[in-house]
Amino acid sequence: MLTEKCLGFFCSGLCLWASLFLSFFKVSQQGESQRRLYRDLLRNYNRLERPVMNDSQPIVVELQLSLLQIIDVDEKNQVLITNAWLQMYWVDIYLSWDQYEYPGVQNLRFPADQIWVPDILLYNSADERFDATFHTNVLVNYSGSCQYIPPGILKSTCYIDVRWFPFDVQKCDLKFGSWTHSGWLIDLQMLEADISNYISNGEWDLVGVPGKRNELYYECCKEPYPDVTYTITMRRRTLYYGLNLLIPCVLISGLALLVFLLPADSGEKISLGITVLLSLTVFMLLVAEIMPATSDSVPLIAQYFASIMVIVGLSVVVTVLVLQFHHHDPQAGKMPRWVSRFCSKYSTMLLPINLKCQLWTVCFTLLSLLLERENKHTKFGLLLETASVVWVSYLNLKQG
Repeated sequence: MLTEKCLGFFCSGLCLWASLFLSFFKVSQQGESQRRLYRDLLRNYNRLERPVMNDSQPIVVELQLSLLQIIDVDEKNQVLITNAWLQMYWVDIYLSWDQYEYPGVQNLRFPADQIWVPDILLYNSADERFDATFHTNVLVNYSGSCQYIPPGILKSTCYIDVRWFPFDVQKCDLKFGSWTHSGWLIDLQMLEADISNYISNGEWDLVGVPGKRNELYYECCKEPYPDVTYTITMRRRTLYYGLNLLIPCVLISGLALLVFLLPADSGEKISLGITVLLSLTVFMLLVAEIMPATSDSVPLIAQYFASIMVIVGLSVVVTVLVLQFHHHDPQAGKMPRWVSRFCSKYSTMLLPINLKCQLWTVCFTLLSLLLERENKHTKFGLLLETASVVWVSYLNLKQG
């Protein structure tokens, strides 16, 4: 019995040592195969040479954008800042090997500066370095398939149309293409954008990221220059601006109507109007700080603020006139001559009276002006003006 237990322990230990030895031998063999494979692949490799069998054939490069986050939309400088990955796929015929000749080696990783990598850049970059991607290793499969995924914080130019702010929808393009290769050398193909790992933004809702492949022809050259353009479509969230900008502005604008409800004896009529005007000015400055200094399109909210400020300013002017008439001393002087002439000659033209009364008013007015031009505006002229007012009033009452 004891012998059988000892034999069992011995067999278990032998199997354990054998498995450890085989795993160590396999790892060491794989490490030796990797070193030999790196040495063999890079022995006669030229990173400046396109990896194609025939130089007249283009190499196919597939491009995909993986959008992770919309970091910021700078309306004032018209710049879009995003966190994204660029995924590029191509086949390098010089980096393929036989799995049986190099056992255990399925793929290799090469630095981007040691093998051929397509010079794909963001055309509308606004970064000071222009290329803001981080150059990672290139993952190469035994069949020669290369996968290059450089991450980066992309700063791109974007035209911001603020006409419908804060209910606007913006579309910003990310245009990628080869910087030095034409379509005859690199056949750039587009893959649909990946937004599966997208992190939502507090100010913008992502609507979609459609892509399109374009080919441009320049006057200097016959060959086409392909590019892949991804359009980031986003809608602004209006809750923040509605609570902090729109609702206070509407309430402050409604206070301008209360100026006419205050009695003339109250000394707060002018103060209330000026306070409302200053409050609207503050909100106007807040909008001006957010919006870009462009004359292409004026935001509707800025037009609304400007219109309300004009109306409130006119209400202050009317309030000043009302207070002036209210506090006017009747014994201080007679009514000005232009006021009397306006009331006697032109005020009836503004009243809703019939055509016959208006014709009589026009006749008396022309006759009075003729006498005044001939320097005959004597007592007869004054009597004529008084008679015209009385006659028009009589006709108006008779018509009513």
